[in-house]
Amino acid sequence: MKLLDKPISLLAIAMLSSLVALPAWAFDLDSDIPIKVNADHARLDDNQGIATYTGDVILTQGETRLDADRVVLFRNAEGLNRIEATGNPAHYRQPTRDGNGETDARATNITWSAQDKQLTFEKDAVIKQNGNVFRGDLIHYDTVQRVVTAQGSPDNGSGSGRVEMVIQPRSTKKGSDGSSQSQ
Repeated sequence: MKLLDKPISLLAIAMLSSLVALPAWAFDLDSDIPIKVNADHARLDDNQGIATYTGDVILTQGETRLDADRVVLFRNAEGLNRIEATGNPAHYRQPTRDGNGETDARATNITWSAQDKQLTFEKDAVIKQNGNVFRGDLIHYDTVQRVVTAQGSPDNGSGSGRVEMVIQPRSTKKGSDGSSQSQ
């Protein structure tokens, strides 16, 4: 049986599409909005192009925000090209494209790669958007193709170890006659 013949597969594809219907879903290096960093401690190695921030680190660009215990910024000749954040958990938030809500993502490790155009959430990764939830041990998001791939972890007895999704039903509106209509 083909993948698209299975209703649950179609539902999963639709949910993933709506879950990641965001702008580039990362820090925008082409933006005129600066990236601001606040932390308890900072170390800049200009020769290596590495800046390390520790202690209640907050990275912001406009309304995009990353909170972590430790953040490392990597620069090359073209500028900032990689962000690695670790926390218990690290927390990433960005408004949705339509402005109705926000994407809220958490994981022990969050990595953004400009070269790969990819966000990676590792270890206990959870992404929430408008009541929908996507959970896995490793979640990759291709910011250009807008494709999410995820994998679970080995079952260690504390959970199924599998990728999990919670998909909210479509909202309903009351018609002028008081009846409910699906959206």
